[in-house]
Amino acid sequence: MRVLELASGLWRWTALHPDWTPEQGGPNGWGQEVGCVYYEAPGAVVLVDPLVPPEDEERFWRALDRDLERAGKPVRILVTVHWHARSADAIAERYGAETGGPLPDGVEAYPAVAFDETILWIPGHGALVFGDVVLGAEGGGVRLCPESWLEGGTLTVLKDALRPLLDLPVERLLVSHGEPVLEGGHAALALVLAQSAARC
Repeated sequence: MRVLELASGLWRWTALHPDWTPEQGGPNGWGQEVGCVYYEAPGAVVLVDPLVPPEDEERFWRALDRDLERAGKPVRILVTVHWHARSADAIAERYGAETGGPLPDGVEAYPAVAFDETILWIPGHGALVFGDVVLGAEGGGVRLCPESWLEGGTLTVLKDALRPLLDLPVERLLVSHGEPVLEGGHAALALVLAQSAARC
């Protein structure tokens, strides 16, 4: 488990996905380590795509218990794509967390056309949170997911769906797979949307 404070009230942690296999890695796959987001919104603590790290479970629960007690807010669980529910049930049971329903204050949603994903926007931190359509790129920046992940969609359609995000004052790109972009997120997203499909 790696934990990184991105800003006051905004954290990212990683966990080793228990269902990962080496066949899922490689240049067109995803690594075993996946990212999750903790955000202290005005009325709730929001956990995005949460996974309890199987390699460090006790430490995780201790830290989350402590942080939630300090925050003194109810817990909301949001998932970007349904198979990222991960540990949502276990967390909901432990804390009486709410899933579904209207988004909490401080979070907005942008559906990704041609893919069953909702991109989350945290305007207070200039952060976009992606599930699978945008991934961290080797050497920095981001890349689009392989076209094979789009279940019949195309990268061209995906790019068209993502371009409205460039109207936002984006600073951070928080991805589930790969390393996040912590500054210059708008330029990184604009660059990948301008690239040819062969380079994505």
